[in-house]
This record gives sequence, C-alpha cells and structure tokens, in this order.
Amino acid sequence: MRKKVGQVALVVSGFGVMPLADGALAQTSSARSTNLPPIEILEPQARQRAASRPASTAANPRRVASRPRARQADAPPSVFPTPGVPQTGTVGQPPVPYAGGQVASGARLGLLGNTSIFSAPFNITSFTSKLMEDQQARSIADVVSNDPSVRNDAPPFSERDSFFIRGFSVTNLDTAYDGLFYLANPRRSFLEGIERVEILKGPSALLSGGTARVGGTINLIPKRAGDEPLTRLTTGWMSDSQFWNHIDVGRRFGDFKEWGVRFNGSYRNGDTPLELNSVEVGVASLGLDYRSEDFRASLDLNSSVQHINAPTSLFNSAVPNIVIPPAPNGRINTASKDEYIDSRYKMIAGRAEYDILPDTTLYLAGGGSIYNEDFLTSSYRITNYNGTATNTLAIQPQELQGYTGEIGLRSKFRTGVIGHQLNISAVEANNELYRGGTLGFKSYSYATNIYNPVRPLPGAFQTSGFAQSDDRPLLSRLTARSVAVSDTLSLFNDRLLLTLGGRWQDIALAGFVTAAGPTQGTRSSYYNEARFSPAVGAVIRATDELSIYANYIESLDAGPTSRNSDTVFPPMVSKQQEVGAKYDFGFVALTASLFQIEQPSAYTDPTTNILSVDGLQRNRGAEFNVFGEPFKGFRLLGGIALIDAKLVSTIGGRYNGNDVPGVPTTSLTLYGEYDLPAWMAPGVTLTGRVIHTADVFYDQANTQTVSDWTRVDLGARYTFTAPNGKPAVLRATIENVADTAYYLSAARGYLAVGAPRTYMVSATFNF
Repeated sequence: MRKKVGQVALVVSGFGVMPLADGALAQTSSARSTNLPPIEILEPQARQRAASRPASTAANPRRVASRPRARQADAPPSVFPTPGVPQTGTVGQPPVPYAGGQVASGARLGLLGNTSIFSAPFNITSFTSKLMEDQQARSIADVVSNDPSVRNDAPPFSERDSFFIRGFSVTNLDTAYDGLFYLANPRRSFLEGIERVEILKGPSALLSGGTARVGGTINLIPKRAGDEPLTRLTTGWMSDSQFWNHIDVGRRFGDFKEWGVRFNGSYRNGDTPLELNSVEVGVASLGLDYRSEDFRASLDLNSSVQHINAPTSLFNSAVPNIVIPPAPNGRINTASKDEYIDSRYKMIAGRAEYDILPDTTLYLAGGGSIYNEDFLTSSYRITNYNGTATNTLAIQPQELQGYTGEIGLRSKFRTGVIGHQLNISAVEANNELYRGGTLGFKSYSYATNIYNPVRPLPGAFQTSGFAQSDDRPLLSRLTARSVAVSDTLSLFNDRLLLTLGGRWQDIALAGFVTAAGPTQGTRSSYYNEARFSPAVGAVIRATDELSIYANYIESLDAGPTSRNSDTVFPPMVSKQQEVGAKYDFGFVALTASLFQIEQPSAYTDPTTNILSVDGLQRNRGAEFNVFGEPFKGFRLLGGIALIDAKLVSTIGGRYNGNDVPGVPTTSLTLYGEYDLPAWMAPGVTLTGRVIHTADVFYDQANTQTVSDWTRVDLGARYTFTAPNGKPAVLRATIENVADTAYYLSAARGYLAVGAPRTYMVSATFNF
C-alpha cells in the first residue's frame, strides 16, 4: 500500500518504510524548475523484480527505480538517489542499497563518477553503514573482512590497518576519502561519519591516478544529512572492558532543505582481550552540504586521537630455514607496559559541482590532512620453532601531511545513435613524510619468547643509553600530477557500453637529509618521470539481468634509481586483464571474474652488481561473490577467491615458478542473517560469519609454511520500538567463537597474530 507523508510518498512493504535518503531516485529529464518538487519514492514488494516505473511530478518528471537498476532497454542502470541531481553529479546521497541493505547498488568510480555495479566494467563492492552498524565494526579492517579478495595483514590491537587485495599489498595510506587520496587517516580509518566503504579490485591508474594500489583501491564515502531528522545514540561494550559511546546527528535546513549538517562523535576506552593492552580512541566528524537547482557543495572536517598502551607488535621476521612456530593465543602480548603509541589526526575536504548544462557537470575538489605519531614499540625476529625471539625497541616520532586537489568535467550526450559519457579530470596529490627518532642511535634489545614473553623491568630501556628525539625533519615528498580523459560509448540501444580512456601522469619523488647538522633538510635524491596509462573496459548487457564485462587497466609506481650508474628507470607499470559476469535477480546478485595482474620489480644482479627492472610477479585468480536477500528475512553476503600467485622472474632465476609468499590460494568469506519468524521471536535476527584462509608460504624459497585458519563469528540483534515510539536495536556478537589461535597474515615477511575470542554488545536508540 502507499502511504502519503506530507510532500513525500513512501511505500510500505515487507521491508518496512524506506526514507528519502535510501530511495532510488534518478533524473533523466533535462526539465528544471526553480523550486524543489515533491518526490515520489517507490519501494518494491519482496521478491518483485526491479522494473522501470515512470513517475513524474508537476514540475520535473523523473524516472524512479525501485531496485538498484532501471530495466529500460535503452538506458543503463541509474543508482543516484538525490532529487534534482543529474547522473553526472556526485555530491549528495550515495548510490542506493541493493536488496538486503548490506551492499550498495553502485559506487563512485573516481573519474567515472557514480556507476551501477551492473554497468561497470570492473569488480566493485560497496558496503553500507547498515552492515557496519549490524556487525559493530570499528574500522575499515572489520568491514573489508566481508570480501574474500581482501585480507588484513596488520594485528588487530596495533595502531594501523593494512590490506592485501588480489594478493597485493594495499596500505591504509592508499585509502581515498570521497575520491581524494592522502586525506584519510594513514594508519587507521575509524567508521564514525562513514556511509560507505567501497572496494575497487585491481589497478586504478585511469580512475584515480596516484602510485601503487596494484591490487585495488578502498574509498570512503562520508555521511550526509538525510531529509528526515536523525538523532541516534549507540552505547556498547567490548571485552575485556572497552566501553564505547557514539552519537550521530543529522539535520537539514532551509525552505527546500538545501542545507545539511551531519555530526558524528564517539569515545572508546578500556582494556582489550590482549593482556596488558588498553586502547583509547576519540573521533569527531562534521559533514556539511548544500544543494540547489544547479549547484551542490560539501565540506567535511574530521579529527581523531588514538592512544594504545602495550600495543601488539608484528613478529617482523623469522630466520631462514626454521619451521615457523604455531601462532600463540591472541591473548598473549609480547609487549611491555612501557610501550605505547599516540597519534593525532586532522583533515578537511571540500567538493563543489555546478551543472553548466542539464547533463554536464563541472566539479572542483580538494583537501588536506596532517597526522602525528609518537611511539615506543618492539620489533621481533623469531629464531627457532620453540618461539624464541629477539626483540628490539625503537622510538620513531613521525608526521604525515597530505594535500590533494582535483578539477574535472562530466558530460552525457548523444551523437546520432551513439551515447557518450565524457569525463575529464586533472589531479595533483602530495604526500610528505617527516620522521625522527632513534634510527642510527643506540637501541635496546633483549631475548624473549612468543609463548612466554620476557619483559624488561619498567624503565629499563631508559637506563641503557636509549635516546629519544622529538625532531621530525622532512624525509620524503611524493607529488603525482595527472590529466585523465575517458568516454563511455553506449551502442546498440545501450546494450554495449565501451569505455576508452587514459591518464597521463607525472611522478616526482624527493628524498631529504634527516641527520642533524647544516645539511639537514637538503634534497639528497630526486626522481621525476612521466607516462601515459591507457585503459579500456566493455560491458555487454546480454539480457536485462546478465552483464558480461572485460577490462584492461594499469597502475603506476616510481621506478628505481641506480646509484652505481645514476640511471633513473621509467615508472614501473602493473597491468591487469579481467573478464567477468554479473547476474541480477532483483533480490540477489551473483558475480564472477577471472583476472591476471603482472607487477614488475627491481633487483640488483649479485654477479654483475647491475640494477634492473627484471623481476615479475604474476597473480591469476577467480572470484565468485553473492549478495542480497535470496528470500524474505534471509540475507547473504560473501564469496570465494582463488589466486595462483607466482614469482615469474627473480634474482638469477633462483625462485622462478615459486608461489608468492603470504598469498593464499583460497580465501572464503560468508556472512548471513536470518530474521526469526514473528510467531517465534518477533524482531530477532540471528547472524553468522565464516572466514577461511588457506595456508601460505612464508619465504620465496617456499620452504617455510604458515598454517591455514578458519574463524567463526556468531551474533544476534533485537529490533523493537522504544517507549518514545522510535526504533531501537540491541546487538550482541562473539568473534572467533572457538578462540582459535592463528596468524592473520604472513604477508611482506611479517607474522600478524589474529584476535582471540571477543565479545561485543551494543544498544542503539533514536530520539
């Protein structure tokens, strides 16, 4: 049935009432008006196939899609929900959720803007804030665990998140914030103020530029105020004694709700399941936005602090030829009470866009961030199977500064029977690292054991000649400037979408003298090279439900410099070829992809002592994913990733044909939710997740092995109406139910221990 609420029409179905912010509204007409018209939003009945339903208002006819795709034979899917915004715009609410609400129907693909997952020639996933809330996620690491192609490779009780996507390292430094790089927290991005966590799998030179990001790119979409007022308080507890309070407030103002304000603030403090370890985190996020007939703008301010006592440390290395010892229980902490990590982060980001024509948008974006970090932490080297290790303490204060700006244009038009979406963008991204500390100073080392830690007496390192410095001289500066152009051609009644484009990019990398003295701050090395990176993508909409796609795309990284011959090598190019298929049943989606990525590397020949870019890693893989609501009350998310990662070319051919260390051949993640029938337990939902990672080799010689692992999480939530008439939710989760001891990752020569059994409960109330 349809229920009218003022100027807004809502449809009540088995899914409940969908607010304006979650509606699927897209503009296809160039008609404009001086006033924002009333909006009609249609929510489909459960199991009803998503069909295009023409809907119009008195002032501005629009097409309304009840599912994440509008099944018109002559138009690709539209997923943009904000009224009055053309498909060439991005400021506003993100693409609408798909059935089940856990994954979005589209993502912001950098240069290409908002794109439906079913019309994109890439493998993309966008996790929603609803999923983050229901899983009680704390940072990006908790969210990306839902994707089998992504694995975390940093310990959960450390100060950072770090990832492997399609078998390649992607650090949190490479995370984008609203499409802009070097603005997100370079160590750990907290989720307060984040609406979506988007994952693009594979290289992204055309889409976003920058360096590295061979395996994929993570993009954070900030929250925006919806048309309905929001005041939400969440309070929670996590074992052992972590207490957490989070407030989320959103309002819109003006005659037509032009102005939006969204504030998120949280504070978390207490002991964790890791012995001796405690964490204190404070986060504040403010998102402002403005929308009018032709102009939209947003401004985001973020700040966070993180203080960790006795942080867990990576086992940084293991000596060659030993059997890797089994992982210790996740409660065992090898750190001492003297160790700590303190960090402070601030960011500002803005975006503005103006529709110079009904389907042509000019946009401008930019921002800056600063991150400071002080720490005293350990570096371990495991020396035998019994767990004996050598620990070295280090102090290394550092600061990271990032600045990024972008200007661009998106335009949709037709030339005869061919449709076009033309995209032009110019970007400059800068990242500066300032570092001080005790590198080169006297350090403090001692013997310990990963199962039975030996800890020095409190303050012992202070009497050993261990020096500390608060000086943070400039160490390096990376500048990436680029210009990109692409055109997506729509052919054969839009059954074929062909994207052609490329990005010309100039990479400059400078190193500076950091030692105290008259030369401190002077440039010691410099690299500056440029290259054009082409890309092509194709989507064939074989039927209204089935899309088949293929792509070729590259990533770029600075080439090495030979100190012997002063030779500067051109940028190193990683290349991906991928084919895949996506099938949309309307209530559940299935995707499959086959890919190959080749990443070159440099090494010095031990015989000739000549540096060359002759190393090569090749990852071939298959991915199968599912998401949606197969039947009413049951939601499913996850899949399986199969990767064959090989060392194709190594020093002297010594390891040619061996498996790449740290890359599992099989990774599986499956998350499900089931709403108990009303006659049994109304409002109760049961949840469960299984994460499996196959065993991996630790070394290039493939003689050292790290065991496989499987983690099971279980949970439940209860949704009810509070006495104030507003919805409320109680949630409970047990992660690692079996208390399995495992190495979360063995990538990059590190061994990161996974978390032990962890309990989490929370209560969310709306006011």
